Amino acid sequence: MTHALEIDRVSLGYPQGGAVKTILHDFNLAVRSGELVSLLGASGVGKSSLLRVLAGLKQALSGQVRLFGEPFSRPHPRVGLVFQSAALLPWLNVRDNVAFGLDFKRQPLLGEAERNRRVNDALEEVGLAHAAQKYPSELSGGMAQRAALARAVARQPQVLLLDEPFSALDAVIREQMQTMLREIVRRHNTAAVMVTHDIDEALLVSDRIVLVGAGGRKAGEWQPETPFPRHGRLHDLSRLRGEIMQSLYHAQQDTQQAATVEFVI
Repeated sequence: MTHALEIDRVSLGYPQGGAVKTILHDFNLAVRSGELVSLLGASGVGKSSLLRVLAGLKQALSGQVRLFGEPFSRPHPRVGLVFQSAALLPWLNVRDNVAFGLDFKRQPLLGEAERNRRVNDALEEVGLAHAAQKYPSELSGGMAQRAALARAVARQPQVLLLDEPFSALDAVIREQMQTMLREIVRRHNTAAVMVTHDIDEALLVSDRIVLVGAGGRKAGEWQPETPFPRHGRLHDLSRLRGEIMQSLYHAQQDTQQAATVEFVI
């Protein structure tokens, strides 16, 4: 079976004192179309860096990333990325910000009609058709993140990457965005990978949850069985939540111990 996205023995690191400090070691993950996988873990274990590798914005030390079996290491027109910050261009209105996501040198050239259709469909899908002419300074935080999501969706991505996209939003807007994300993954049969520090968010939206532990190794993996939608049903997931919480605590302890040993050495 060919997965939409395959991460094969990927290692990440950065220069430190004339050597290379490895933060992610031989990491493996395969994601199917229509599946949303959340990555949990302590700060500094390489989750966001891994997303940047998947987006083609950072090079791995070793290993390979494949899209439907084909290796790639540079930005790809069928891979969308949503950051924690909406990162909208302030001099463009919402419509033009969404269209900007289609101005990609490796994106197949689109005719005006197809370009307009994609932008219109994306704005409609995230509920921003009425705000197409507004500028970023006129948007609430939730509206700005919807625009960022629309910009990614307009590219019709086969893979959608999300780096804590809802962490700055209030609880009500966050729930709306989580529901919207699930619907986008379902409707477009997109493979999605989301980094989050919020266990409840991972439980609410994920088909699978992967814990990244010390040394950037996989420290646990869970597949919630409660059907979607799960909002209002967290009590059904309390046992799994406790298990993940305990594993996360141990992973954080291991990460802190590893950092202490490295400092002493």
